[in-house]
Amino acid sequence: MENKKPISLQTLKRLPIYLQYLKALQRDSVKHISSTSIALALGQNDVQVRKDLASVSDRGKPKIGYVLIELISDIESYLGYDNVQNAVIVGAGNLGRALLCYHGFSNYNLDIVAAFDNNDDIIGKMIKNKQIFSINKLKNLCERMKIKIGIITVPDYEAQKVCDLMVESGILAIWNFAPINLNVPKEVIVQNENIGSSLAILSKHLKEKLYK
Repeated sequence: MENKKPISLQTLKRLPIYLQYLKALQRDSVKHISSTSIALALGQNDVQVRKDLASVSDRGKPKIGYVLIELISDIESYLGYDNVQNAVIVGAGNLGRALLCYHGFSNYNLDIVAAFDNNDDIIGKMIKNKQIFSINKLKNLCERMKIKIGIITVPDYEAQKVCDLMVESGILAIWNFAPINLNVPKEVIVQNENIGSSLAILSKHLKEKLYK
């Protein structure tokens, strides 16, 4: 399906949730699925799920729903998961190493090929068959392997410098785990993962439930 209209950010965030559920059904040899069934299983609004799926796939049929493998293919194609995307991590501390060891990225065709750091004590070491290189080698590797995704897991005071180096190395998409807003050119997208913001939501909810 050729998508002419952009979808909302909220729809974009829901698509990987649908995809994960659909792949679980595929492992159970399910052949067809309806938007209603997906909504019930995930606790979502039926109308919203139907609209979300229609925005990325036109193969749904009344009373039948979708052929499961076709819907999976359409969502993966829309999200760019149908091609393996190589990525690099800068910051091989606890968080960086945890991401290097996470096998779940393969479900989204993301392959973290290497990590970079400025700590001489860990440069040259291997983590899950992925080598930690000196930060000085970042640009050469990114240009040689045409890597466009960078993951930042350094302290906030180092993040902008790392970001600038990534942009200089040709990276166009940055997944930022540092608690700081990054300045990037307009052609570069940054996705921030702010642990403090997520914790604030949980804390506020807990406070309302316990002390109302």
